[in-house]
Amino acid sequence: MPMDNSKRNPNQQLEHPLALYKERYRALDPHEAAVRCRVPFDEGEGAFTLTLLSHPLKVSWPEYKVSPAHPDSCPKSLYTGEVQILIIRFLLEGRMTEPTGRFIAYREMPWGAVYDKNFEGRCIKRLAYGFGSRLDAFARAAARLGGVPGPKGDASADLPFLPDIRVRVALWAGDDEFPPNSQILFSDNVPDAFSTEDAAVIGDVIIDALKELSK
Repeated sequence: MPMDNSKRNPNQQLEHPLALYKERYRALDPHEAAVRCRVPFDEGEGAFTLTLLSHPLKVSWPEYKVSPAHPDSCPKSLYTGEVQILIIRFLLEGRMTEPTGRFIAYREMPWGAVYDKNFEGRCIKRLAYGFGSRLDAFARAAARLGGVPGPKGDASADLPFLPDIRVRVALWAGDDEFPPNSQILFSDNVPDAFSTEDAAVIGDVIIDALKELSK
């Protein structure tokens, strides 16, 4: 299904699909999901602990609720409705595998070449124009998300979207001759854990969190 982010209204577009996923989630075997996704599950607490961009989130079961373990320090962009759908889909359908150390572009994912132009506008350009002239703000925000300096661009960071999933974000500053540019690469185990559409949401979440922490 093609991605269309032209009218992103969380209240209208997220409530119904999240309700459908919650029905499936109640029937989930949490111990099987914990092993498959490599996410700790505390039976006494009735919750998974999922660490997103270095911030632990509590994900209750069988009733689905996502809440930050440390609300005073966790960016609000890490537990929006969009993120809640991303997490529940991961727990229902994803599988965490070992990365090889290689990073891949969005277009290298299944159907990624079809939706690459959409991803470019949705994430690549938004990142470039949001931070191309604010490299120091990007570096500070990335560090608060657990990022470590990456090897590319005028500024870059390898971010732990999940403990076993890395996203490499790089920026090139603009000048009088060229506009700013950016690149987003994913550790090569992302297609096992997330659909190609969900990988685009990962880009959204990272950019939203960077913007929130750079204010």
